[in-house]
Amino acid sequence: MRRPLLIRPIKTGCPTLAASLFLRLGWDSNSHNFLSRSIRALARSATRPAAGNRLAVGVVAILSFAAQCAGGQAALLLEQPYGVFGTLNPTGHAAVYLERVCAESPVHLRLCRPEEVGAVISRYKGLDGYDWVAIPLIPYLYSVDDPEQVPGQVDQATVNRLREHYKEARLNDWARDLPKGNFFYGGWSELVGTAYDRRTYAFRFDTKREQDEKLIARFNALPNHSHFNLLFNNCADFDRLILKEYFPGKFNRTIFPDAGITTPKRLAYGLVQYAKKHPEMQLTVLEIPQVPGYRHVSRADRGVTESIITDGYVIPIVILNPYVAGGLLTDYLVRGRYHLIPKDPPTVDAEHLEALTGQPDALVHAVGLPVSGEAAVTGHLTRTAATADNSQQPVPQK
Repeated sequence: MRRPLLIRPIKTGCPTLAASLFLRLGWDSNSHNFLSRSIRALARSATRPAAGNRLAVGVVAILSFAAQCAGGQAALLLEQPYGVFGTLNPTGHAAVYLERVCAESPVHLRLCRPEEVGAVISRYKGLDGYDWVAIPLIPYLYSVDDPEQVPGQVDQATVNRLREHYKEARLNDWARDLPKGNFFYGGWSELVGTAYDRRTYAFRFDTKREQDEKLIARFNALPNHSHFNLLFNNCADFDRLILKEYFPGKFNRTIFPDAGITTPKRLAYGLVQYAKKHPEMQLTVLEIPQVPGYRHVSRADRGVTESIITDGYVIPIVILNPYVAGGLLTDYLVRGRYHLIPKDPPTVDAEHLEALTGQPDALVHAVGLPVSGEAAVTGHLTRTAATADNSQQPVPQK
């Protein structure tokens, strides 16, 4: 009698778990798609007694295996400057999105649950002395929990209402005494709804589970006290430290360009250069558009020397000290000119973030399953199995 499918706790990690599932579901070394083959094997058993329970347990086991053993992903978020401050300081902002790391609170991290899509971590100034804050991805971009609630166009009243509502619903215990923010100082309002202010480019790369776990343990153990400094301990410096967790020995501070100041654009450039030598990290550039209506279109990120030269700030420097101006020009010409954004990068919006988040629905669609309900999934599995079985029957000779 055929032994039933048993799912036992396995403590030896993903390789052993994979081997166990491979043997029980008929895996062979010539197959190229574990998920689709495993689901077809479960579907063939759906016509036998008690098939419904076996099928449900099997699908859960397969998807759990995929969620636990598949690689995760992260992204450096290059956020464009906007408004008057963005004109004076066109370096923009940078943050890091982690698909497998979620926020237990804005200042405490944990591994994500299966239904969660990760959080954005960044350094800010003016947040009650905290050095970094973590916000779930969808609220960080749009100030709502449900992507279907994101408006196609906004005005100032709508943006304020969405931000205030999210603060009261999700941040009130933590952010009750935080200022909203103004031209000179940041506040809680810069933590949510960034897509209403500016366009963002996500430099997505692969990560490993053990790297995410190590980062969570490190950040939860260290004191979260602000040491913000616009020149040498800014948001890009914080993101540089996160990248060093995933790429040890890389992303150290450099003198040129920008006189040792870490900028979001320079950090993204370093990631792109590293990816050219390490294609296995699967670097992808995605565009998250600015939601129109609230602000003027945001502007491209620039480096320090680039903005000094191209915006005319170099003119008074030439008058005061032509040697310094010559050094800045040389710095810009030699190291400060580079283009990061490819032509027409893939665009992701509120309801189509799968390329960035790696959500389970994208995994289900990848093996050809509808997601309209249990009956639809079961029916599709049975039809797939029948088709596969018929294709394996010998063709009668005429």
